[in-house]
Formats: sequence, C-alpha cells, structure tokens
Amino acid sequence: MSNAATHPTGVVRTRIAPSPTGYLHLGTARTALYSWAYARHHGGQFVLRIEDTDVARSTQESVEQILQSMHWLGLDYDEGPIYQMQRLDRYQQVIDQMLANGTAYRCYATPEELDAMREAQKARGEKTGYDGRWRPAPGKVLPPIPEGVKPVVRFANPLEGDVTWDDLVKGPITINNREIDDLIIQRPDGVPTYNFAVVVDDWDMQITHVFRGDEHINNTPWQINIYRALGAALPQFGHLPVILGDDGTKLSKRRGAVAVSNYEEMGYLPEAMLNYLARLGWSHGDEELFTIEQMVSWFDGSHLNKSPAQWDAAKLAWVNAHYVKHADDARLSALVAKHLRAKGHEVADDAALAPHCALFKDRCSTTVELAEWLTMYVADVTPPADELAAKLTDAVKPAVAALAERLKGVAWEAPAISQAIKDTLGEFGLKMPQLAIPVRLLVCGRSQTPSVDAALVLFERDVVVQRLQKNS
Repeated sequence: MSNAATHPTGVVRTRIAPSPTGYLHLGTARTALYSWAYARHHGGQFVLRIEDTDVARSTQESVEQILQSMHWLGLDYDEGPIYQMQRLDRYQQVIDQMLANGTAYRCYATPEELDAMREAQKARGEKTGYDGRWRPAPGKVLPPIPEGVKPVVRFANPLEGDVTWDDLVKGPITINNREIDDLIIQRPDGVPTYNFAVVVDDWDMQITHVFRGDEHINNTPWQINIYRALGAALPQFGHLPVILGDDGTKLSKRRGAVAVSNYEEMGYLPEAMLNYLARLGWSHGDEELFTIEQMVSWFDGSHLNKSPAQWDAAKLAWVNAHYVKHADDARLSALVAKHLRAKGHEVADDAALAPHCALFKDRCSTTVELAEWLTMYVADVTPPADELAAKLTDAVKPAVAALAERLKGVAWEAPAISQAIKDTLGEFGLKMPQLAIPVRLLVCGRSQTPSVDAALVLFERDVVVQRLQKNS
C-alpha cells in the first residue's frame, strides 16, 4: 500500500505530533504505534513532534508525561522531540512567501464583524463561513485598513474545483473547495494555526505518510491546498476511526482512564498495551496475541479497519494476563516492589519477590493484582473474622499449635513443610481442608492460595510460626 517512491525522499518517514495540553491519550498512542510500526516495517524513520502552539493550554508537565509514555511503550523515535514554538521564524518565512505570491492575505475583520457576518448568513439560511471581504481580487477595492486592529493572515483557498485523495484507510475522498473557506493561518500574535503549521512541519521534515484520527478528515482539504500552494510534495494520509468506550460513545477524559500513564499505574505491561492497541483497528488474520516484532513484520498499512473500534477492558485484562504469565519473574518483582513501596510497604531488594511472582502470577491480570497477593509477605495480615471463626474451631486449634511446633524444627523447604502438615493431620485425625484453610487464613490472611506448602515456604519461618501461634 506504500507509494513512498512517489515522494522525493524515497524513504518512508512517519510522525506522531501530540499536543501537550494533556496526557498521551489512548487514541494518540494507537496512532503513534501504527506510525512507528509502518516506518519500522519499511525500514524508514519515525519522528516525534510536540505541537505546542496552544500556548495558553500547553504545559511542561504534559510534555514530560508524553515523553515518558512513549518511552514506556517502547516507541523509539529517530528524530525529536521537535517543538513548534521553536520554529516560529520558519513559519513566518513561509507566511511572508505566501503573502508575496498572493496565496495568503491579511484580514482586518474584527471578531465582532465576523460574528455579525455569521448571524446575517444564518438569517438568510446560508452556510456560515468567511465571506472573503479582505481577499484581494482583480478590480476589487478593499476596505480602508482600520487603525489599531492587528490582522490575521488567511490562506486564499481555491474557489473552484475539488480536493481528492486516496486515503490509506477510507479509500478515495473528495471535498469541493466551495465547502471550505479562507482559513486563518496566522493569528494576530504571529503564532500559526494548526492547519498551517502542520503542513510546514511535515513538508520540512519530509513526512511521507500521515496516520491520524478521522476527526482530521475535514482539515485535510485545506492542508492539501496549502501543500499545493507551496509547491510541496504531498504525503499519503490515513485517517483512523475513533475508539469507542464500552457504552458506544467516544473515549474521553471524562469517562474513565484514557491516559496511557493510567494503565502503567494500574499494572498493565507495555507489550500487552501495544498488542491490544494494535488490534483496535487493525488485524493480521485471526492473530490475537503477537509480539511487537511480529507486528512490525506484518504492518504494511493494509487491513486497517474503516469502522470504529470498541474499548473492551475485559479483553485488555485477558491480553495483559497472558503477558504477566509469561513475563520474567525478576522483572515482575521490580514492578511489584514499586507498587508495594507506593503503598508504604518496605521491600529491600527489587528482585527479592521473584519466587513469589513465579508462584502467584498465573492468578493475576495485572502487576497491581500481583502486588495485592504478595502484600502478605511484606505486611501483617488480618484474616476475615467470620471466616476465621468458622474454620479455626476448638477442635482444630490444637492441631494448628502442634503444626507451629513441628515447623520450628523442619528443613525450610516445601517437601518438609508438606510432610509436617501430613504428620499433623495424622496425629489429630483431620482431613487436609480442615487444617489447610485455617493455616492459610492465619498466615496469608485469605482462605485461597496455591498449595499451602508452596505458599508457606516463601515466608520466613519465624513469620509463619508467629502467625500460627498468635491465634491458635
């Protein structure tokens, strides 16, 4: 699907250009993934640009969070981050060139005049849009320049004809130039608007393929016309459908966790997030689980869905559980240690919990769940009182006390612990659940764990004995 050879560079170059007015959104992360994978598939280059011309809303905190999220996901970039606000001289240079060649012009209409213009258009039942009052034309007399009004600069959009492009996702799209008006490309303060700056940036950075959300489809005709006015080579555009929430409406910051960083905090693994995001709008046969290396080898720009994808938290948890299960235990230990420390628990060594992770990870969808399981190894436990009362009966208490005594003297290995439990069962004529459940409650704070000997051996002997003797 790549027509990279039609571009002067002959090299595939993609980009992601988030605005630092908030965190890296899941939709932007998916776009970044597709752009990155497409460049890597074709042996090309991937650029990170920060579109920070919205000075009032852009923050350094958002910039840092975007960079951290890209790093966490492992989406490395070949160039960047490039900041638009550091390129104002370049935008001015292009504006001056366009003013000189007549493809742009200054407009002195005040906001009040434009409001009145739109109200009059509505009253006449017309489509609202700029009426070209300051657009130069042969034989046209422009109004006198008003004093004290700083002008905007508008792009002289073609008045006739169509704009057509073959979208990488949607297929052929055509919009008539009469449907769009003369776009403001520079504000009175000299800062360029999005649709202008993005063209100059992609032109200068020799971007060949632009993947972005389909909310940008209406911007594309303006941008294509600006490319043509500049005599610049056009990139190929691919507009990706939105991601819908579980209620069928667009994912938004008002509805749950949509920032990538939220999922890192909630204990998801980056490879799981990449795998899940990839499938939200793209497929390779029936493959559900695949590595990022496999995705790169498969992602040629085809098989991108035209219809919106739906976010499914349960599906993401299933994907993440797969990656947790297969993750290196030392890596999981470091992640779990971080969660535990955030809760105020002491963990001396990041790798100390690796054996614990190996035992419990099959039961967990996230590293936060894993940390919840392993809290019993780093903090005191409080068994549910009703369960303990029901299971730790007067008939069982002597057996628990006897087991505590036995465990003081055995080798601290799972087989020896298992034998001590069996010997205690024999001495008191009990069945395994009668003893194992109260032991779990006392030592682990819960009635369900993996095999009791495997769970106990990961504690210090003194901790197990002390917890058994405390309530028996």
